[in-house]
Amino acid sequence: MVENREKFAVLTCYDATFAAVLENAGVDVLLVGDSLGNVLHGSDTTLAVTPEDMIYHTRCVAHGSNKALIITDMPFGSYQISPAQAFEHAARIIAAGAQMVKIEGGRIMADTIQFLSQRGIPVCAHIGLTPQSVHQLGGYKLQGNTEKSAKQLLDDAKALEKSGASLLVMEMVPAKLAKKITQALSIPTIGIGAGPDCSGQVLVLHDMLGLSQGKKPRFVKDFMPGAKNVPEAVANYVQAVKTGQFPAKEHEF
Repeated sequence: MVENREKFAVLTCYDATFAAVLENAGVDVLLVGDSLGNVLHGSDTTLAVTPEDMIYHTRCVAHGSNKALIITDMPFGSYQISPAQAFEHAARIIAAGAQMVKIEGGRIMADTIQFLSQRGIPVCAHIGLTPQSVHQLGGYKLQGNTEKSAKQLLDDAKALEKSGASLLVMEMVPAKLAKKITQALSIPTIGIGAGPDCSGQVLVLHDMLGLSQGKKPRFVKDFMPGAKNVPEAVANYVQAVKTGQFPAKEHEF
């Protein structure tokens, strides 16, 4: 799809029913996100999500999916100690039905990503706002908005690609920087609050359906208004991503 310059649509997914609904509406990638800690468990952060949570929900999504690429987040504490620890948890996630795992962090995770990818586990890297590091970052804030931090994100992205990452998520990154990073890499990028020039876009399912509680992030759009049901709302999201209508200027940083 990227070689054909076709945008791809990603949504988080946590169960078999929605896996089928999202696939049938044209979603290309299902992300079993640790955001389940927020939208399913009701937590303020993703930090309490366990490997068992991720394995269970990966298995549920895999049962309902026939064709989409399934990526599963590795939860906090399951990969930071050592590459061997990361492999142990990643192997369980792959066995549950995922085709790829997602790891947060910059170049510090390069050795771990290389270790996994050399052993047959595809990895999606994640830079910018990394929710598992929310306390260290001082909250849910825009990243890469200074010359120094922008250079660091670009250098991180290049290092992660070199280490073997197959995809790169960028979250809450200025649109111009995300475009620069996308152009500098040969692997596809997925944006969430990172402007329109990434290879694909992702939103949390509950945000896209207008179900999340509390303050809505700037990069979120509710696709339920004007749709007669959930499948139509999802199809509208997919169409908006593929035609470049989403994200619009009001969703950028």
